[in-house]
Amino acid sequence: MNSPVIEKQPSFDTWPQARKLPETITVEITPSPIKRTKIWDLNRTFHCPIMGICISTAELERFARRFHFDAPISHTHALHVEAVCRAASRNRFSEAIHKYLDKQYQGYIKQFESAKSDDEVLLLWQHYYSQGKIAGPLWAALTHKRIGDASQARIHDCIHMHMHQAVIDLASAQARLLESEQMLLETTGTLEKYKQQHATRESRLRTQLNQALAEIKRLQASQQEAEMLRQRLEKLESCQAMHAMGQRLMRLTTENEQLRIKAEGAKQLDQAYKRAKQDLFAIQHQCDNLRKERDALEQLLLTQHADHGNDADGSKASATDDTGSCPCILCVGGKITLLPQYRALARQMGLELAHHDGGQEDALSRLPEMIYSAHAVICPTDCVSHAAYYQVKRLCRLSHIPCLLFKGMGVSSFATALTRITTGNSTIHSTAM
Repeated sequence: MNSPVIEKQPSFDTWPQARKLPETITVEITPSPIKRTKIWDLNRTFHCPIMGICISTAELERFARRFHFDAPISHTHALHVEAVCRAASRNRFSEAIHKYLDKQYQGYIKQFESAKSDDEVLLLWQHYYSQGKIAGPLWAALTHKRIGDASQARIHDCIHMHMHQAVIDLASAQARLLESEQMLLETTGTLEKYKQQHATRESRLRTQLNQALAEIKRLQASQQEAEMLRQRLEKLESCQAMHAMGQRLMRLTTENEQLRIKAEGAKQLDQAYKRAKQDLFAIQHQCDNLRKERDALEQLLLTQHADHGNDADGSKASATDDTGSCPCILCVGGKITLLPQYRALARQMGLELAHHDGGQEDALSRLPEMIYSAHAVICPTDCVSHAAYYQVKRLCRLSHIPCLLFKGMGVSSFATALTRITTGNSTIHSTAM
């Protein structure tokens, strides 16, 4: 489509002195693109079928709660009327409804984009309507950018008559349903009478059938027993029974030998099980002894540190007064019940201990501040949350603060960690890791 051309003549003031004919000035005006019609720009006549057909009752109630309708939620017709009134102008509700319908029926909207004229839109609508597809095609057709007022009116008239016909069909269907229910009740009553009339006869016939079946089974059992006796008599008369008994004896002898071998193997397995059980008890006893030795070593370590702290209290106090506060070591994680022992060990080594439980009760948002204010960080990896563990590694690496990650939450492990961190033996320092 070519753009329109406007010939603009210059004024007499701009003509040259020679008074020659002016040249034609061409200005191209690009037409603005035609867009789909918004719901608030539609004729109010179309709002009622759109709200009644394109939006379900459940969705209408959801929009009513969202936009605080004045109508009660339980009154469906009042909600419909208020929605129709609100859709007549541009507001938050009409914008939300338009966006919802575009998303709900975007497939039909794309199908209708192929229609390039008013007649094509109407033909496409009639095609879908003949297939019983109404809601999506109705929205796509009424808001199409190429549809005219006459076509919109024809679609509206079609929908209007369709709703009337639907009411008539529904009433007819309900009448037929009532008639069918009445016929069903009458048929059910007749069937019950028939069942009562033939119940006695059926019971008598069933009893006779059971007696006949029992007699047949008895005769079949007698026949099988007679056949077995006949075959046994034939075997005895032909000496086959003695041969079969010999074969059975040999088979039983072989099976008995196999069972004896399996019994010997089971006996050996039972002895091995008993030895393994004894070894397990010994290992458990050894573990208990090691656990007791560990506890004794921890208690001894506490006692030694306490004695050493009592002897050097005066000298450490004076040193602290001269140089200022003690170096601060931050412990992230560990057993809360052992925190007094942790602090006692730190004081004995001339350190100030700050503690963060790793996110159990203390907020993880405190970790950066506590890490940046500490001289070094220690973290028992088997008694700390994953989030705190990774945050400690990242913050210590970024701030170049020495950090020691170790396993073990006992007092002895904590004392070893303090010794290592004070001697500069850390697992995360500067650009390490």
